[in-house]
Amino acid sequence: MTPSDLSPVAGSPAELARFAELQAGLADRFRRFAEDPRQPYTAVVIPSQSFDPAELAKIDGIAHYEERSLFNLMLLRHPRLKVVFVTSKRLNPLIIDYYLHQMRGVPGEHARARLCLLDCDDASPRPLSAKILERPRLLQRLRQAIDDPAMAHMVVFNSSPLERTLAVQLGIPINGCDPALSQLGHKTGSRQVFKEAGLEVAPGREGLRDTRDLRAALAELWEAAPSARRMVVKLNDSFSGEGNAILDVGPLGAVAPGTAGVSAAEREAALGEALPGLRFEAKGLTWEAYSAQFDGMGGVCEVWVEGEGKTSPSVQVRINPLREVQVVSTHDQVLGGPSGQIFLGASFPADPTYRLALQAEAVRVGEVLAARGVIGRFGVDFLVVPELDHGRQRIYAVEINLRAGGTTHPFNTLKFLTDGRYDRATGEFMTPQGQARCYFATDNLRAPHYRGILPIDLLDQMVIDGLHFRSDETGVVFHLLGALSEFGKLGCTVIAGTVAEARARYREVVALLDRMQGGARGGGGAAAAADDSVLDM
Repeated sequence: MTPSDLSPVAGSPAELARFAELQAGLADRFRRFAEDPRQPYTAVVIPSQSFDPAELAKIDGIAHYEERSLFNLMLLRHPRLKVVFVTSKRLNPLIIDYYLHQMRGVPGEHARARLCLLDCDDASPRPLSAKILERPRLLQRLRQAIDDPAMAHMVVFNSSPLERTLAVQLGIPINGCDPALSQLGHKTGSRQVFKEAGLEVAPGREGLRDTRDLRAALAELWEAAPSARRMVVKLNDSFSGEGNAILDVGPLGAVAPGTAGVSAAEREAALGEALPGLRFEAKGLTWEAYSAQFDGMGGVCEVWVEGEGKTSPSVQVRINPLREVQVVSTHDQVLGGPSGQIFLGASFPADPTYRLALQAEAVRVGEVLAARGVIGRFGVDFLVVPELDHGRQRIYAVEINLRAGGTTHPFNTLKFLTDGRYDRATGEFMTPQGQARCYFATDNLRAPHYRGILPIDLLDQMVIDGLHFRSDETGVVFHLLGALSEFGKLGCTVIAGTVAEARARYREVVALLDRMQGGARGGGGAAAAADDSVLDM
């Protein structure tokens, strides 16, 4: 009988009890390693995107998004720490070498000896954790790679019941949120937490179970906000804005609130008839598919916040195993898509006129979550709307991403590369030499003509052009390299002394990619459009 045969059934009371027991020991491990980071320890990195498969299918090259967690290889700077990194498919050795060569202070061979790479040899569009659990021999190799389960934990992108089962199978805790609390990061849970924390949210309705609830909620919301021009509908458990849709109520003026002779039932019926005309953020999505998802997971609806010059910043927060709330970073997000709701990239730090105010609001959110038992990283998205008549800014809390996100790997890349620190008093990042560092980062550097560029050729040209990360602690670090040749897509973090310098250097990267594929193919124009979509929206 194998150890997995003795493991409790997934989701059973026995598994929940064992998981709670493992999680209870995380704080002591955290404390012991913090006191002596030279002691042996194992970090098991499981970069599974454990979301609804229909949501994952909306993102091109999603299988390669596991590579965004490769910044964790820089944990190997700790001389006795071992990293076990599991992926769906075997990673290109060049990509591993690229990350290990970024690391300072430890010889590459010393780090490589403490790195264990495992894979499922399965590129199907399903969560990595599910693939691991289907392979008992792989599970056994994973157990054998953990030198001492009492000094190990799992690093995950997000925590779902799959990660909980995997943690119990391996006998180690997750440095992340208990999946039982995941609803706090859904759209409904976010609005509820914001209200408890005393933050302002857009007028809306949460806790909608299905499209029938949605119709009624939209009618009620329009009645309460008759001047609204647009409504936004959001799936409860979606990410990167791909589960959002816009309803323009302008064409429904005949049933608008206050119209004589129009009943509430007629207004609700008209809104229901208009729902198939929702403008979806995800490309190619239909009302039939979207309504089925909404009926399956529920969601929220909100008044679309209008405002000239509004921005979409975010704050990254960490609740460590000792339940301490720590601000990690602030970002100004770059959003795209039909109505500007899809995450494309971000610049660090956020605008100085509001970043400290955002920090304070995010800490209040963190305190509510910590009181509920949440640990791990999460992000809080905001809208900042200038009130031109009053010369001030109005801040709306938008949603909580109770997981790692698009701003997690860029900031950690900066931190691990420079050994610097985030100064909460100013919202800036300072190197050990006292120099400020900023960056622009994106997962969406893409154009059709980038297909066919090999990672080795890109890295070679980057060094020739002097764009690589250098000793002055500026330069470019790529990620999602595995998606480049097949999908014409990759990501990068451009580190510089100011955000303006980082954005200028990013344009140099785009120009480099264009030259590699030749402007005669029409690449220059396509790349310029891609550049504008990421930087200028």
